[in-house]
Amino acid sequence: MTRTETEIASLGEFGLIDHLTKDAKIKNTSTIKGVGDDAAVLRYADKETLVTTDLLLEGIHFDLTYCPLKHLGYKAAVVNFSDIYAMNGTPRQITVSIGVSKRFTVEHIEELYAGIKLACEIYGVDMVGGDTSASVTGLIISITCMGEAEKGEVVYRSGARDTDLICVSGDLGAAYMGLQLLERERTVSKQDGEDFRPAFEGKEYILERQLKPEARRDVVEELRSIGVRPTAMMDVSDGLSSELLHICKASNVGCRIYEERIPIDYQTACMAEEFGMNLVTAALNGGEDYELLFTVPLVDHEKVAAMKTAKIIGRITRPELGACMESRDGNELPIRAQGWNAFTEE
Repeated sequence: MTRTETEIASLGEFGLIDHLTKDAKIKNTSTIKGVGDDAAVLRYADKETLVTTDLLLEGIHFDLTYCPLKHLGYKAAVVNFSDIYAMNGTPRQITVSIGVSKRFTVEHIEELYAGIKLACEIYGVDMVGGDTSASVTGLIISITCMGEAEKGEVVYRSGARDTDLICVSGDLGAAYMGLQLLERERTVSKQDGEDFRPAFEGKEYILERQLKPEARRDVVEELRSIGVRPTAMMDVSDGLSSELLHICKASNVGCRIYEERIPIDYQTACMAEEFGMNLVTAALNGGEDYELLFTVPLVDHEKVAAMKTAKIIGRITRPELGACMESRDGNELPIRAQGWNAFTEE
């Protein structure tokens, strides 16, 4: 059954906004006024206000050949939530701005917004505004997220100190290997044409980590429940190596992590072997894992060692010792920032 496609021009800019946001319900008491006026109205009494924004460009950050619009909307929202959690805060509101070319219909944008709304529902976030525009370069998505934290509880990159423990949640490298798989199958599909059948069986986990990541709210909640406040924290969006170096630079410290402690999922390992890639390199530099990297005082060792959502992978050192990884055979390897860089050619 062929569905009817609706041209965006038939609704106009404001009609499209009304159509996409008409069922947006307010969930947070800090949201005084959401969509429908010249500006949203928010109130954070006795709280620290957190604001982050993220820009996604078709052909740079995503490929619609293999990225469903609903998944894309979900991911676009969640990566912003992740930034708020990485500051030890709670996301509360987002604004969504999009640029769309003529090849998109109202139904396409509905799918995108369905993913955004699902993310908002799961994480308890209000969509309170945004903008729409025509685009000549495909799809553009810009989301700004507002959040809150108790006064004195915000965690920055600059708080790590010598002897602190380095911890990371979940596992690393899965999103990158999922991307490699999608790119490979896209290439094969062009060669095989109508006979193409993607080889995704048994690789569902790494595909989901790439197409539908989750923000680690559970890690922040567990840290609060055990009474541990990180000294520094970041989300792993550009690769563990890059994020470690960001913390070291901001905190004026060095670090030592241990190869054998880097958490890696079985599917990630299998995919790396299939591609002939170095597994640890993928875990260090892949990016888009959206796990939380954080440091805690040494006195909290017993508490964090018992965490269900994270594990200890190393320690903070004096700055003159530099940033290094101790390999399984005992060699010291310098950590280099080889993760995602938006302004490199590759």
